[in-house]
Amino acid sequence: MTDLTAGLPQPRYRLVIFDWDGTLMDSEARIVDCLQAASLATGMGELPAHAARDIIGLGLPEAMERLFPGATAEQCEALVAAYKAHFVAVDTTPLDFFPGVEAGIQRLRSHPDQLLAVATGKSRRGLDRMFTAHDCGDWFHASRTADLTLSKPHPRMLEELLAELNVEAHEALMVGDTEYDLEMARALGMHSVGVDYGVHSVPRLEACAPQRIVSHFDELMDWLYVAR
Repeated sequence: MTDLTAGLPQPRYRLVIFDWDGTLMDSEARIVDCLQAASLATGMGELPAHAARDIIGLGLPEAMERLFPGATAEQCEALVAAYKAHFVAVDTTPLDFFPGVEAGIQRLRSHPDQLLAVATGKSRRGLDRMFTAHDCGDWFHASRTADLTLSKPHPRMLEELLAELNVEAHEALMVGDTEYDLEMARALGMHSVGVDYGVHSVPRLEACAPQRIVSHFDELMDWLYVAR
């Protein structure tokens, strides 16, 4: 029988798990704008952009608790609702993938043994909305969102993805732009790669001991495969 994978580069990992915002999708500006709008709409005052940037990647309830430590549960619920309303209905800033993402994912998908997944702080509804808008849901074999499991940096969503896809932690890689992404991987002994074009600084990413830090999606793609 002919080996259809003969001559193809060998993937370093059976499973590559991607963060969404700041790693695959260039959504920082819109998220910051919506967080600031939610703060004003609920009477919480002006929210500095740097503070809003810092919590991108967390689940919305956890993000609001961190941004507004004195807020009541009711205020946090109102903030979450205001953010969602602004993101869906008010701010229509177009969102797109970072350069190299679409071609890179297609390159990954061309290998028959490569598994792909998403682990994100978005809600299930929010991620599905992105999948539909960009016709990319079939790129991934599985996904986890913060509202249906535990928010980053807790590793629960990674544990669930590993179990669903029957992959061991040492066979998987987490790719993200924040310390929240890399910390949840480190908690499981999973390898990680940081991208420096997202929201957290290189020193913060380096503190989480990733395998490497890349500045462009193409760099990640070139590193993910090794010649046979």
